[in-house]
This record gives sequence, C-alpha cells and structure tokens, in this order.
Amino acid sequence: MPKILIIDDEELIRETLRDILEHEGYQVEEASDGQMGINLIKKNSFDLILCDIKMPKVDGMEVLEKSMELAPDVPVIMISGHGTVETAIEAAKKGAFDFISKPPDLNRMLITIRNALDKSTLITEARTLKRKVSKTREIIGESAAIQAIKDTIDRVAPTEARILVTGANGTGKELVARWIHEKSQRAEGPLVEVNCAAIPSELIESELFGHEKGSFTSAIKQRIGKFEQANGGTLFLDEIGDMSLSAQAKVLRALQENKITRVGGDKETPVNVRIVAATNKNLYNEIQKGNFREDLYHRLSVILIHVPSLNERLEDIPLLAESFLNEIVADYKMQPKRFGSGAIEALQQMDWTGNIRELHNVVERLAILSQEQITERDVELYAHPGLKPTHTDGLPLDKFNNLKEFLQWAEGKWKEAH
Repeated sequence: MPKILIIDDEELIRETLRDILEHEGYQVEEASDGQMGINLIKKNSFDLILCDIKMPKVDGMEVLEKSMELAPDVPVIMISGHGTVETAIEAAKKGAFDFISKPPDLNRMLITIRNALDKSTLITEARTLKRKVSKTREIIGESAAIQAIKDTIDRVAPTEARILVTGANGTGKELVARWIHEKSQRAEGPLVEVNCAAIPSELIESELFGHEKGSFTSAIKQRIGKFEQANGGTLFLDEIGDMSLSAQAKVLRALQENKITRVGGDKETPVNVRIVAATNKNLYNEIQKGNFREDLYHRLSVILIHVPSLNERLEDIPLLAESFLNEIVADYKMQPKRFGSGAIEALQQMDWTGNIRELHNVVERLAILSQEQITERDVELYAHPGLKPTHTDGLPLDKFNNLKEFLQWAEGKWKEAH
C-alpha cells in the first residue's frame, strides 16, 4: 500500500485529502507545517509527498529542496491556492513532479498521484535491476591501502599491461578487475570471467580455448572458448593458482603469440585480449612446489595489486557497513535503518576472516533482525549466531542444540534489553 505524506497548515485541507486518499486505498500521514514535514521525511519512508507552498515557519519550497536532499526518488506534488505560472516553473526547477492549484480538481489530482507513483516505482525497479545486472560497485574506503589501489587502477587501466591481483578470499579482487576493465580502452568490449578453481582440470582447456566437434566423447558440437569470447575485451582469470600445469602451458603460449588452438583442432585463431588474473595463493610458494610455472607468473605480473584483508582496513568498516545497509534496505523495501555508534565500534572489533563478503552477510542479517536503529547489542546477538562462545550474559551457549533455539533465546534477550 503506497504511503503518502500530506504537508499543509490548513487542517480542513489535510482532512479532506486524507479522506479522499484513504478511500482510494492509500496510507496517509499528516504534517501541519513544513518543519514537521521535514522531520517526518527524515524518520520515515514515503512513496509520495503532497506539499502546500504557503506555510508558516518553513514554506513549501524549502520543504521541496530538503526533500530532494533526503529522499530524491520520492515524487513531490506541490499544492497552492496562490498558484502562478512563475511559481509552478520554480517548483519544477527544484524537482517537483507537478503543481496543482487549490481547490484541486479531484480527478486530475488522483491521476497525477497515480502517475507520480508509477514513475517512482519504475525508478526503484530500474535501479534495483541495474544493480543486479551490473556487478560493478564502487570500491568503498578511505584507508591508505584502498586509496593506493584506486590510484593504481587509474594509472594502469588505460594501458595494455597485464595485471595480477592478489588477496584473501572475499577481499574484492573481482571488483578490482572489473574497475580495471571499466576504466580501460577496452571498456566497450566484453569482460569475460573464468573461475579456474571451479572448473575440473580435464575441462579447463576446453573452457579457455574451446573445442572442435568430435574432439572428445561429449564434444557433440564446436564450442568457442573464453579467449575467443573475450576478443577485443578483457579476460579475467580468477584463482589462477588452481590452474593445471598443462593449461598453464597453453595460456603462456597464447600470451606469447596472441593465438589459440581449440582442443581437437589444428587451426590457429588470433585473439586480442587483455589478461587480468587473480589468486588467493602465494604464487612464489606454488612455484617452489612445482605447482605453478615461473615464466607464466612473470608474464602475468607486469603490474601487481594486493587487496588487503578487512582486518587490515578496519577504518573502512563504517563506510562499508553504511553502504551495504542502504543497499539492502532498498532491495528489501524496508523502512530506513541506521547504525548506532556503538554498533559500528562493535563491528570494528570483530575478526573478519571472511573479509568484505562476511561483512555484507552480517549487515544483511542485522538489517533483517534489528529494529530501526542497529545497536551494539544487536551486533553481539546477531553478528555470528551460528557460533557458540562459552558464555553470553552468564548463559552457556552449549545448551543450544541448533540455531533456531539460539535465535529464540536471542530474541527474548533483545526484548528484555529494549
């Protein structure tokens, strides 16, 4: 049910509009002046705002400007008994969806409201879909390490240099690779990703270079490999430290000659790709063990970018947590939520073995289970509910047989605390 805020200093107007809108199935809240309206916009999520222009304390134009700052995607319809063309133009310039004169024509007002809500829904859906389709998020952080990574990307992305990105699982190596592609001269071309750890060693060559029909038992038709798919763009070889030695040899040849040969074929196919590789392994150690080719390592590591663990950049947690929370709340269409200062400090004191991926999961859990303000207590209860520390508030957690029992206990403790 769409939620509409009416801001008007005339009680009769507010009551009339409320009766009409509630009859149409809308949920309505009222504000008797501009300042009250701004306060409600700060604290609540609305789908539409109806705002008078002439009001004491804070007039409608000021409310409109503030609304554009606080909730830029929420349409605002201005209503005035002293409407002029100049006023309507000014309101439109400041972001108003429409301008209606008092007394409003009922049919026109309802059509305008319906159109505004439809536009708002389309904007929200488009943003959600765009975020889901495009995995390229901002690299969030102000720590020295993150600033250094951003600077390096800006310098090397426009070149053709091969890049090796290192770092533990969940640190954001794939995001670095995506930004290298986005800022490169190949941004209009494809970005093709291969997770070398997820493909069986006997299939990796076919995946990378393709195969000809009949080259092996299940090769019932010709297949184009990732190198050819990435032609003119970027090939991201993730977890390259897990690639078999035979595949490494062929990758090395492809990098040397800019040509590939499909499995079961003898024809050489020219390819024009830029390689960005990533690994969570220490390739020096892998070379010593005989698991990785030293010549391939030197081919791949023209530029080295190391992505630090989250424990090495704890000062970035406030920005990361806020960004994740806003994104999750928008995706789940929840009421706005915020972190208390104690909650952020509690997050900074945790051991983040799962890095950015783990932080995102924790914030999602907190967004779902916590109230409007996420407290330090919420972090203690919900950050790692599957773990069983020895005691919490004097109660041995090894008494719980499963996660459900723990969550029921945790919910009860939260109600006591609040």
